[in-house]
Amino acid sequence: MLALVSNAAARVRREEKGATAVEYGIMVALIAVVIIVAVTLLGGNLTTTFSSVACNVKGGTYTAAKAAVGTVGEAGYTAAVSEACSK
Repeated sequence: MLALVSNAAARVRREEKGATAVEYGIMVALIAVVIIVAVTLLGGNLTTTFSSVACNVKGGTYTAAKAAVGTVGEAGYTAAVSEACSK
């Protein structure tokens, strides 16, 4: 009986290396997905933040881009106002 338990324990220890590699692979894949989603969702905000910081370092005042929404006749329009750095 002791030999059976000992053999089973040895087998589990040997097979654990493969399972560990698979687990690390799954973790790396999930981390990559989280990074891709975060960059996609926060990409525009990061661009605005870095532009603002760069403008402030240069001694200017940063004005963020805004979208003006209105109507002309029955058709709606959106005009983007560009961001600016002024001193």
